[in-house]
Amino acid sequence: YQDAILQHYDIPDETRTSQEQEVLRQVLVDVPRTAPEVPLFRNDRIRQSLSRLLYIWAMRHPASSYVQGINDLATPLLIVFLSDYYEHEDVLDGHVMNQLSDEQLEELEADVYGCLTNLLAGIQDHYTSDQPGVQRMVMRLEELVNRIDGDLCEHLRETGIEFIQFAFKWMNCLLLREFELPCVVRLWDTYISEKESGFEGFHVYVCAAFLCQFSAQLQSMSFDDLFAFMQDMPTSDWTDTEIEMLLSQAYVLSTLFGGSDAHLTSTAPR
Repeated sequence: YQDAILQHYDIPDETRTSQEQEVLRQVLVDVPRTAPEVPLFRNDRIRQSLSRLLYIWAMRHPASSYVQGINDLATPLLIVFLSDYYEHEDVLDGHVMNQLSDEQLEELEADVYGCLTNLLAGIQDHYTSDQPGVQRMVMRLEELVNRIDGDLCEHLRETGIEFIQFAFKWMNCLLLREFELPCVVRLWDTYISEKESGFEGFHVYVCAAFLCQFSAQLQSMSFDDLFAFMQDMPTSDWTDTEIEMLLSQAYVLSTLFGGSDAHLTSTAPR
């Protein structure tokens, strides 16, 4: 990773192509927007590390390059590796950055880069042109919910709400915008260890369980209320307890519907 910094980042700007300059510009625009409500991600050293690793990832993966959303995916990884140094402290408030040495930060940055690379290797078509991976997951979600809660699907159709309108964000950002970061860390811990369905597959089951959890409320709402609710799901007070219940529900769905795609094609809504 240190070699990659020298090759791609620590170089004069005039040696970059116009496309590389545009990627760097986009990264530098997005990084300050990354989890701005969390003090840690307002720290200048963290922002510099995040900018560097995202740009280097983009240079090493020209087929997809950098797109918005990838910056968010680095945040749970960064928290986990930073917590290794400060096991019993709340790293989210950012005060630990006053103690973290430059050498430790370099190691952390390389670890986050390595894990982000491995994570994205399995979902890279989420971030290529037209994002076919995200489109595929949204379609799978709709087909799955149609099987397990047909009344909810029918209500969404009748009120004019399409799955792409709310689920695109769930797939593109892997629920990072719906939950507090500690909850996302717990969620991803299961995703990464889930061998049967895989990271992408299990995420769809989690999204289905998540949506159906609010089924009764959603079926009583009109278009405007529905749309507003989907954009700001009531999860701000969720803890590991609620996340683990959600994961349990998703696991049940994966057991019932996993192993065959037949259930996701025979009754798909037209």
